Amino acid sequence: MTGKQDTKRIIKDIFFLSAGVIMASIGLKGFLLPNGFLDGGAMGIALLAQILTGIDLSVLIVLVNLPFILLGIHQVSLQFAIKSALAILALAVLVHFIVLPTITADKLLIAVFGGFFLGAGIGLSIRGGGVIDGTEVLAITVSRKSSLSVGDFISVFNVILFAFAALLINIETAMYSMLTYITASKTVDFILNGIEEYIGVMIISDKYIEIKHKISYDLQRGITVFRSDEGFGKRGTDAMDKKILFCAITRLEVPKLLFEIGKIDDKAFIVQYPLKDAKGGMIKKRPLH
Repeated sequence: MTGKQDTKRIIKDIFFLSAGVIMASIGLKGFLLPNGFLDGGAMGIALLAQILTGIDLSVLIVLVNLPFILLGIHQVSLQFAIKSALAILALAVLVHFIVLPTITADKLLIAVFGGFFLGAGIGLSIRGGGVIDGTEVLAITVSRKSSLSVGDFISVFNVILFAFAALLINIETAMYSMLTYITASKTVDFILNGIEEYIGVMIISDKYIEIKHKISYDLQRGITVFRSDEGFGKRGTDAMDKKILFCAITRLEVPKLLFEIGKIDDKAFIVQYPLKDAKGGMIKKRPLH
């Protein structure tokens, strides 16, 4: 059974990496490269260097990402580095050899759809266990040695990159490139998390038994009960034994959950927050995993 699972995993990885490379090459050759637009991250550096130096983008993609691949061996794994290296080489080959017609001359469409295809390529590559933009590997390294989170580092990195683009090229190109980056990052999030992004919901209510029964039996969702002491509230600072309910559901299920809770206790205290990922228990399985 393990051998079959490994084979399926390898086939899935190859599929996602191949699809990611194709989508990214369409974004680059069909939209961004012919119009001198940038993206964020390592790909943005390669595109900026191509505009300023005229060096073939396929060469720059490999050169810019090479340090990140080497870093990935130590920070992630050798398997991750090998997959990433193969995907980046494949992307460089496609960018060098494929020729695509000019799809549109509208700058807004170029920024949006160029970002969409490039973001789809990056997201699919990550789903395949590799990357075609190594910025996140550097971000992981920096976050381990400083107070910056991965997201903070990527944001700072791209602010600096677009500032250089504004100085070295022009402000308009930098602004459209920021739009490209935003579109690409949102596309990556969608591909990694899907429309069914998971939400953690914490519920504090005196009628927690009824709410627990409703969620467990009627909504068919897993739920965890935490014990807690009440802090300062309407009744002052009395330390009373309280129960906190927690469940993880998809964003699409939130309205129904809130509606059902409201029918039982419309004064229940509810906190929602996004979850990066969740699996096991009664979590609904995502189709692409």
